[in-house]
Amino acid sequence: IVERARMDTRTPAETFPEMAAFFASHAPLAGIGIASFGPIDIDPASPSYGTFTTTPKPGWSGARFHDALAGLGTPILVDTDVNGAALGELEWGAARGLSSVVYLTVGTGIGGGIVADGNPIHGVLHPEVGHMRLPRTEEDRAAFAGGCPFHGDCLEGLASGPAIQKRWGLPAEELPDDHEAWEHVTDAMAWACVNLACVVSPQRIIIGGGVYQRETLFPRLRAQVAARLNGYIDVPEIIEGMDGYIVPPGLGQDAGLFGAMALGRRVFDPK
Repeated sequence: IVERARMDTRTPAETFPEMAAFFASHAPLAGIGIASFGPIDIDPASPSYGTFTTTPKPGWSGARFHDALAGLGTPILVDTDVNGAALGELEWGAARGLSSVVYLTVGTGIGGGIVADGNPIHGVLHPEVGHMRLPRTEEDRAAFAGGCPFHGDCLEGLASGPAIQKRWGLPAEELPDDHEAWEHVTDAMAWACVNLACVVSPQRIIIGGGVYQRETLFPRLRAQVAARLNGYIDVPEIIEGMDGYIVPPGLGQDAGLFGAMALGRRVFDPK
């Protein structure tokens, strides 16, 4: 890392010129990797590649990275922040030496990046892990409808920072370790990890983000995932090694930054 710069996410009209000026100060560049919030078009063959779609961030829908950085004449590779973080962890962090990983971030929202055979998973868009639906009891559903404006009680609507505050009236960081909120967060996250283990079969699940900086959550999460799998995925990595299967990021809060570096390298050295 040669230089770091932090810019607030304001409007595209304010943020894009600031970002372009930073890159211009280091020109010429071989490539630019962008690991961005979404939803965003990440299909290089699409005419709207690098364009934000239905993002809830005001003013960002329709904004496009390539338009902002066209003056640099530098090739650009765009992916989601969580796909980027998954790549970064695979190359330099807690999944180094593996070929598949899921990276979950739990903070103001919940996102999930998936890498298989060393490459991020793409489809018609990109994985939206935070919006999977989960089993709930009727009692819990009656107590809290969820905090997601699109889906109510999806994973993000139950376990993200805003959902925690909406249900319990306090920011997550102000809740003690023995608060009942963490039982509900762990319940939702455990079902998500079970679903991902069964559907994606990653070699490791990494969980970062502001909410999961509370590392006391990891032991109870691992225990619930093991209990709900109930011995079904009978492989040593899960049956005997749950402590090493669901882990915090090895790169800490820099996972996304290293992910952008990995994407930038793929501009001229694709895998």
